[in-house]
Amino acid sequence: MKKFLAILLAGIMGTTMLASCNDSEEDTDKDNDSSPATKVIDIDLTEEEYAFGVDKDQPELLEQVNSFIAEIMENGKFDEICNKYFSDGTPTPVKSATLDDSKDQLVVATNAAFEPFEYKDGESYLGVDMEIAALLAEKLGKELVIQHMDFDAVCLSVGQHKCDIAMAGLTVREDRKEHVNFSDSYYKASQRLVVNGNDTTFDKCKTAEDVEKILNEKDSSTKIGVQNGTTGQKYVQGDKEWEFDGFKATCTGYKNGSLAVQDMINGNIDYVIIDSAPASCISTAINKIA
Repeated sequence: MKKFLAILLAGIMGTTMLASCNDSEEDTDKDNDSSPATKVIDIDLTEEEYAFGVDKDQPELLEQVNSFIAEIMENGKFDEICNKYFSDGTPTPVKSATLDDSKDQLVVATNAAFEPFEYKDGESYLGVDMEIAALLAEKLGKELVIQHMDFDAVCLSVGQHKCDIAMAGLTVREDRKEHVNFSDSYYKASQRLVVNGNDTTFDKCKTAEDVEKILNEKDSSTKIGVQNGTTGQKYVQGDKEWEFDGFKATCTGYKNGSLAVQDMINGNIDYVIIDSAPASCISTAINKIA
């Protein structure tokens, strides 16, 4: 079973997860006599806002991005895109052109392992951010180039002027403002806890304080998986700016949330804390076939 799940999760950001994200809970739990492989504790642990990170040397691009965000919010296009990933719509694949300095291009930095905001299916990109990127490039009359990289390099690449804009489910944070100018916010997010399906530790929790009380009782022998460079990592390790106290549990970092959940299933860590939308997609996909 572990080998099978490892094979599945190696490609979990593709079409299987896409279908799973749009499936109902009734479809997800095929076997009512057994526990699901994983479950997400339905409690927001943080309150965050996503925005795009724009090259500081391009103030005109920041103005254009803010104007575009306002436009798609007002005309319903943003809701239409979200419907493709959170409801019954059909996602639109996005193609990336080849980087060419001789052309007028919009170069987007992303980490395409963060469904439903950005992920890959073959050579195509999908996700809320990727569809917004395609529309933005079209609006600006530019050719779209998408650069896939590790999440913790996304803002840095824009700060080094290697990319024009970071679109990667970015939470607005002061430390990231060192590298980018943030656009207006376009999405409210939170961190959530993912546990093994048969784990009842948090079943009676009603609030974030209830969850934190239990986590505070854990020592370093408890391992919590996070995606490197994310709010989840700061939440577990502690961060003064965010007023996160952190926990005594050991924080284990991964390139993406899927790898963290896979390692939890394999018994190498105890819990995972990642953004709510990816947590739901990953858990749903695993439970559909486990």
